[in-house]
Amino acid sequence: MSPPPIRFFNTLSRAVETFTPLRVGAVGIYCCGPTVYHYAHIGNLRTYVFEDVLRRFLESEGFKVTHVMNITDVGHLESDADEGEDKMILAARREQKSPWDIARFFEDAFFADTAALNLRRPTIVCRATDHIAQMITFVKALEEKGMAYSVEGNVYFDTTKFLTYADFGRLDLAAMQEHARVDKDPRKRSPQDFVLWFSQSKYPNQIMKWDSPWGVGFPGWHIECSAMASHYLGARFDIHCGGIDHIPVHHTNEIAQSEGRFGDKWVNYWLHGEFLVLDKGKMSKSKGDTLTIETLREHGYNPMGFRYLCLTTHYRGPLKFSYESLESACNALETLRNKKADWESAPLPSLTEKDHAALDVYRGQFRDALAEDLNTPVALSVLWTCLRDEKISDAAKLVFLKESDVILGLLKQPESLSLTAEQENLITEREKARAAKDWSRADELRQSLEAQGIILKDRATGTDWFVKR
Repeated sequence: MSPPPIRFFNTLSRAVETFTPLRVGAVGIYCCGPTVYHYAHIGNLRTYVFEDVLRRFLESEGFKVTHVMNITDVGHLESDADEGEDKMILAARREQKSPWDIARFFEDAFFADTAALNLRRPTIVCRATDHIAQMITFVKALEEKGMAYSVEGNVYFDTTKFLTYADFGRLDLAAMQEHARVDKDPRKRSPQDFVLWFSQSKYPNQIMKWDSPWGVGFPGWHIECSAMASHYLGARFDIHCGGIDHIPVHHTNEIAQSEGRFGDKWVNYWLHGEFLVLDKGKMSKSKGDTLTIETLREHGYNPMGFRYLCLTTHYRGPLKFSYESLESACNALETLRNKKADWESAPLPSLTEKDHAALDVYRGQFRDALAEDLNTPVALSVLWTCLRDEKISDAAKLVFLKESDVILGLLKQPESLSLTAEQENLITEREKARAAKDWSRADELRQSLEAQGIILKDRATGTDWFVKR
């Protein structure tokens, strides 16, 4: 009997649909990447964790995945609705650096954070500033099709020319029009129209500018994703991902301008991750209540515990963050790692027929959970059920733990988690003390390392270390 089909909740239809790729054996995925003006907060990173699991699962199903992610290093204004200053300029002013230096610094910081969470680097990472030519070509094509208009050097998408503009975000345009405040851009024909290219803005001292047919200026945020996604994945591709906050504006505008240009359906499946929330509501950089990977480290937690925590809640459900829930996640993760290390260091018997039969059942349950809209909480429960199964051998449990971790990505010690030279010397000194049976000195060194957040685990094969929770 063939396994159940892969099904995803498609924001386009608001329903769970069977996944059928455009090309046999291949999947194209575009994920909205960071605006590199500040450190990513863990709410942002939760979305990237879900996207990483999506990619890993599809690859485990035999698909060749082309995973494209943009880096927004220009053009994203304070408001998604074309208002305020460019976030890069604000960061440059805050840090007293050039926007280019700011972009590279926070891009590096972002990928350091994703490495700490064991996220696979996208197949293609594309910076907005490296694709200005593609954006200009895209805007010109919209003008030629009558979907855009220019006023005083600014180019706007005419939403009245795209009759299904409100459909994706389920927008009530009449109510929006009635309750809209006086539009701050008098060049727009309608408040819903959005900027494709700025040559005129309220901030004439914009540093990041390029020549264009409409004047010296910079692209709007929304055009960046459409231009880069279509450049690498074509006029139609399989999956577009992002956070739910992108639905009513950014992704709505991406669809309008892309389908306006290409004249057909642009993306087949839209997958959106829900918010991570604190007790007081959604996390926001502007409110100053953000938590970063470094914040978790400062509180003594391994960032990989946060990855585990993300998997305990379905990506389409809100994840309520607390240090208590992170503590529990870190405990569970450490248990998994200890089991793996213990089983790998012990002589294990060959698998029996009963082991093979049980593994087939667990593999099917694990796969089916993920095939049903990436249900990671159920997949985790299948894993724990297997590990607690007294009817199968530890050898079988180790096999399943390793196989499932190809998708869950929990057991690898990220490269960003490393010891200082001084800490390595303390561990070496302690091993010498243990060999000399100087237990007092060995305990003293253990306590010194623990005070620095390093927990030691003595095994037959040597001493392992873990970051303190």
